[in-house]
Amino acid sequence: MIIQILGTGCPKCKTLEANAKAAIEERMIEATVEKITDLDQIMDMGVMMTPALAVDGQVLSAGKVLNKNQILVLLKEVR
Repeated sequence: MIIQILGTGCPKCKTLEANAKAAIEERMIEATVEKITDLDQIMDMGVMMTPALAVDGQVLSAGKVLNKNQILVLLKEVR
């Protein structure tokens, strides 16, 4: 599983990345966290508001800083 954080590196993007890492560590999920900062690539994925979270290329959230528990719920739905 590849968890992608889409954003330019703003504080909200960094918080979302930290929350995603905390979620996968807590549940011992085999996943890689990848940051996507290229605006063209972000827009190609259909994201107009950052930060965004995608799993294996599927955008699950945009424009929100999800907390660890919200991310865990999304990851459970994807599995």
